Amino acid sequence: MTPEQLDAADPLAPFRDRFALPEGVIYLDGNSLGARPKAAAGRIAQVVEREWGEGLITSWNAAGWIEAPRRIGDKIAQLVGAGNGEMIACDSTSVNIFKTLCAALSLTPERDTILSERGNFPTDIYMVQGIEALTGRRIRQQLVEPGEVEGAMGDHVAVVLLTHVHYKTGRMRDMALTTRLAHEAGASIVWDLSHSAGAVPVDLTSAGADFAVGCGYKYLNGGPGAPAFLFAAKRHQQKVMPALSGWFGHAEPFAFDDQYRPAPGVERFMVGTPPVLGMAALEVGVDLFLEADMAQVRSKSLSLSRLFIERMKPLCAAHGFQLASPELEAERGSQVSYRHPQGYAIMQALIARGVVGDFRAPDILRFGFTPLYTSHVEVAAAVDHMAQVMEGGEWDRPEYKVRAAVT
Repeated sequence: MTPEQLDAADPLAPFRDRFALPEGVIYLDGNSLGARPKAAAGRIAQVVEREWGEGLITSWNAAGWIEAPRRIGDKIAQLVGAGNGEMIACDSTSVNIFKTLCAALSLTPERDTILSERGNFPTDIYMVQGIEALTGRRIRQQLVEPGEVEGAMGDHVAVVLLTHVHYKTGRMRDMALTTRLAHEAGASIVWDLSHSAGAVPVDLTSAGADFAVGCGYKYLNGGPGAPAFLFAAKRHQQKVMPALSGWFGHAEPFAFDDQYRPAPGVERFMVGTPPVLGMAALEVGVDLFLEADMAQVRSKSLSLSRLFIERMKPLCAAHGFQLASPELEAERGSQVSYRHPQGYAIMQALIARGVVGDFRAPDILRFGFTPLYTSHVEVAAAVDHMAQVMEGGEWDRPEYKVRAAVT
């Protein structure tokens, strides 16, 4: 089928009109920052003008601000196979990684190692490096090659920390198998779902996951810096004492006790006052996504990436691109990445043409496919632009080689 025919048969096509997308732009970076749902602007205006402007502090109760972290968490739970009361929308992914790692470590105090893979997203690794200094507990970080994780799960490992869909390559792990192997080794597992939630099917309950985290601004389209989310299986919630014991994690925040008492459920993982404006925007994105069929989302995602990979093959042969993502579709998330020694300059040349992807050092060009608003025609056009960038030597302009603060 042609790209036009694929789009004509696309059951998700109507969702595109519900996003604010600039004219003349092919946006292939929703895996880094999702596009704005059109309804978000009106919702933010309502919060600012009416709930804040008129309701003032009464809106914590009257407008449901106080309930937003749990309410939105329960909605995100539906997208990743978690139950009510197991997910909370709060803080950033980095902070939530710290909280879940500390919680997981407390389940096996006799063990001292957090196992992860080399090349994991930096914040995941950095948080591990800071835990020992803050907790006073001797913690050892063990980093192994991606294919060696399962074999490194020895009796010294307390926690396995892994990203479900790798941020650079888009490689997707078998969550159920890896979780089972961790449990058989006596370890618990923390999953980073930042490139999974809203992109690929996830079932935390069936996989037996212990903890998970993820961000709200990628495929969930919650806006720049949107609140993240945290999952804690109910079987663990009463066993762990939060490492960050903030007042919103208290059993009765407005009792104003001097002594901290953790909330009985997932709310104990909250810390401070929820960012109401960010929560409002995130909820719009999550509500929109809940209208979609995840099976259709996955099917279209693979169709988009399949088309992209097929059309890139001649450019790989002619210009030295190397596919960094898995060819096997069952192992691929909703992005496709290529290696090229001039990757940064090539991406800047594409962006100048209105094809927006991103670059990850040292040599990765990354293209995200967001099925709710990306079309097959756009994917085909993006490859045509790539061909022109390479054949005309556009990437070799000096201005495209100057690194910006955000790549």
